[in-house]
Amino acid sequence: EVQLVESGGGLVQAGGSLRLSCAASGFTFDDYAIGWFRQAPGKEREGVSCISSSDGSTYYADSVKGRFTISSDNAKNTVYLQMNSLKPEDTAVYYCAATGATSPYWFRDDLYDYWGQGTQVTVSS
Repeated sequence: EVQLVESGGGLVQAGGSLRLSCAASGFTFDDYAIGWFRQAPGKEREGVSCISSSDGSTYYADSVKGRFTISSDNAKNTVYLQMNSLKPEDTAVYYCAATGATSPYWFRDDLYDYWGQGTQVTVSS
């Protein structure tokens, strides 16, 4: 059974940090890229970051570049999203997802095969 389980969300003040984790199981981790998406109330889901488990290539949305860092521990089949300098506009449910597609369009959620249940991140001003 394929599972993606997010953890690490919570409430933090603006300027603070959180680290999200995405633990994957049930598929060959090295064959997939793992992406982080977020969805705020009343807004569409948007791509935040992505990492290729095979070669470590990383991608970021412009809104988080320089503040968020994605990394992968292939031995643990886990991907992390370190979020620093958080802003109220980062408030959303964060999801991790896995795609077997090798594409520059990492931010397209329709390319992802498996999804986690999401974890809430709330940044207070």
